[in-house]
Amino acid sequence: MAWVVLIVSGVLEAVWATALGKSEGFTKLWPSLVFFGALALSMCGLAWAMRDISTGTAYAVWVGVGAALTVAWAMITGDTDVSWAKLALMAGLVGCVVGLKLVDGSH
Repeated sequence: MAWVVLIVSGVLEAVWATALGKSEGFTKLWPSLVFFGALALSMCGLAWAMRDISTGTAYAVWVGVGAALTVAWAMITGDTDVSWAKLALMAGLVGCVVGLKLVDGSH
């Protein structure tokens, strides 16, 4: 269950990162509210998952999931350009996250 919570928390990291960009320095209400809500839920989920998953592994997976999804969403919405290099680096990032799951001894 800790791994499910950790992945959901990583998804919420992508939500709050995207909302932070859309808030324009907290001058827009709804993106700012989404940012704070997703940030709180993401941090609580990360903290909960760290009860069963080592800190280094949990943090790396959380950041990796959030970073990959943030970049993917930016590409889908046209906020950033799509390139083979970015796609290859994202695939490597996802591969490393999966690798950390596979070698973690606390599952």
